[in-house]
Amino acid sequence: MSEDAVKRLPLHIVTLADTKRILGIRYSDWLLGSPSIETGIAASSMAQDEWGHARLLYSMVKHFDLIAWELEYTRLADEWCSAPALDEPFADWAAFVAAVVVVDGALAVALESFGDQSFNPARSRIPKMLAEEEFHWQFGEAWFRRLADAGGEGAARLQAAARAMLPSTLGWLLPQDHLYEVIAGDLLVWRQDRVRARYEERVGELLGMVEIDLDHVIPMRGDWDPKRRRGSGAPGIEAVERARGDRNRSLMGKLE
Repeated sequence: MSEDAVKRLPLHIVTLADTKRILGIRYSDWLLGSPSIETGIAASSMAQDEWGHARLLYSMVKHFDLIAWELEYTRLADEWCSAPALDEPFADWAAFVAAVVVVDGALAVALESFGDQSFNPARSRIPKMLAEEEFHWQFGEAWFRRLADAGGEGAARLQAAARAMLPSTLGWLLPQDHLYEVIAGDLLVWRQDRVRARYEERVGELLGMVEIDLDHVIPMRGDWDPKRRRGSGAPGIEAVERARGDRNRSLMGKLE
């Protein structure tokens, strides 16, 4: 690994971890209020998966002499690197379903890209994450098809949510920055043409069911912040406080 890649790879890892941590918060919001008890249990299980994956990803920064605890628990909301599509809670169940396909799908492709290359901690840990992600995909795909086939308001809301999430999610997945050029050049992640092709393969058919052609979606990278590898905005303070466990962490003392 080049010296430049050593400096830059930790931020890529944190981008993945932060997105998983916030996605877990958004999933957990639907333990109650989802269409059935079974879907609420599924949402809870998916949230736990995301939190567990985030913890494994944060732990990888120790290979770069960084302290995972500080990244997880000391940063302010405007320092988080999570995907912009998760800045606000999901408005309804259709938005939840759209996020499983659009955002969780992008995360799975990003993990596949990272775990398939030369960074050994990723190669050893990410395959298990992807195996657990398969349940998320099956759940999201089934509900996406169900809402799309039903037509009417459900399909319209699904389409609107997916359209709203896609531009910023593509910008997050396919960042046009020097960091990505460096780590792709060092064979730490796939090159972006392969990432885009894999994402299209994964989500293209489903998006077509609600008349969205991924080829016509322009990645949104306005106001790009290279320190956070995303556009402007930030996850809500309340979500970050929950992710950090601010209200209850003091009861346990400092986590080791």
